[in-house]
Amino acid sequence: MSLAYKVKDLGLAPQGRLQIEWAEMHMPVLMKIRERFSRTRPLEGVRIAACLHVTKETAVLVRTLKAAGAEVYLAASNPLSTQDDVAAALVEDGIHVFAWRGMSARDYYEAIARVIAAKPDLTMDDGGDLTALIHKLHYGEAGEDVEVAKGVVGRVSAEGVVGGTEETTTGVIRLRALAKEGRLLYPVIAVNESRTKYLFDNRYGTGQSSLDGVIRATNLLIAGKTVVVVGYGWVGRGIAMRAHGLGARVVVVEADPVRALEAYYDGFYVTDMEEAARIGDIFITATGNINVIRGEHMRLMKDGAVLANAGHFNVEISVRDLERMAVAKRTVRPGVEEYRLPDGRRVFLLCEGRLVNLAAAEGHPSEVMDMSFSNQALAAAYLVKRKGQLAPGVYKLPKPIDYRIARLKLESLNVKIERLTEEQKAYLRSWRLGT
Repeated sequence: MSLAYKVKDLGLAPQGRLQIEWAEMHMPVLMKIRERFSRTRPLEGVRIAACLHVTKETAVLVRTLKAAGAEVYLAASNPLSTQDDVAAALVEDGIHVFAWRGMSARDYYEAIARVIAAKPDLTMDDGGDLTALIHKLHYGEAGEDVEVAKGVVGRVSAEGVVGGTEETTTGVIRLRALAKEGRLLYPVIAVNESRTKYLFDNRYGTGQSSLDGVIRATNLLIAGKTVVVVGYGWVGRGIAMRAHGLGARVVVVEADPVRALEAYYDGFYVTDMEEAARIGDIFITATGNINVIRGEHMRLMKDGAVLANAGHFNVEISVRDLERMAVAKRTVRPGVEEYRLPDGRRVFLLCEGRLVNLAAAEGHPSEVMDMSFSNQALAAAYLVKRKGQLAPGVYKLPKPIDYRIARLKLESLNVKIERLTEEQKAYLRSWRLGT
């Protein structure tokens, strides 16, 4: 097999290997799965096209897939999230990697096209760009991404794809929209809907890593600041929790009435974006939606307001509005752009409005990605085992797999849990027994 790849510098591989070793030390569940996969080889001969953040944690997943017998083609799922030393180390491990930090839009879509050109049996996605591009090429749709991809791969048929997986809330939303139109071409496991994923990765992982990104980029003191969290899904909950723990006054902006009520009873001040814009010091978006912070809000902000995004795509903060309003712009720190407004006020945008936890920091801690990527690995084996049995659609992983991951994680933490007696199990199965 000749190895196709494009990374920044293969000379960075030794440092990348150390980073991967550190992650493996803190991902015991996935390492146990790798040990079993290396014996059973459930992915023997399977080609996997993956579009994921190229981090040390992803490296542990990819090496696990390779140990299971797969040939892996890996592209970045964000132009700024690749850890170049890890990418280099993976190439040395025999992984086809097309990723480097600071990719242009053209580079980004060319890289995704490279993994599509491998004619994969499985797709593994983070945000839905890989899956969407396969479908656009298959249906002959137009778009910048399609034009770039055509130069690499031409027309694509998804006929040979057994199935796929999706890591994020954003990606699952896109998949469900595709399925609703009746155009989804193969079954996809919504890994994001496993409880051992969203209850931990989205809440504790993004909560910690987003604040980590803001702090690394700005070195601001969080205590005493008013932090506006836009969106109160599992990601927003995690960010609000961590900001509060650091001493911030937390304001939540939410459009869903139930989530807004939950934020209120969790002790946060809940209001709309117009009021929040006037009082916030730091704004962190986590909605999965477009233009939740717009020019009309930026005009109301304090001098020195900081804007950061924790959603998958750089669409939540209207950078176009900010560019249009500003009379001057300069880079004041790595990843920190100062926009000066006509009245002299300054607004600071972090990391071009891209994922702050990966663009300014290292992403989620390895311990939490241990569960997320265990779901990915087991989902891949699940799909291959059921080849031809699942109709195109969006699926959850079965609950026993979720429980298996949770039990393995608890074992690694030396945590004991209670076991139900046979009498208790019978009581829960019965409708006859009462008081």
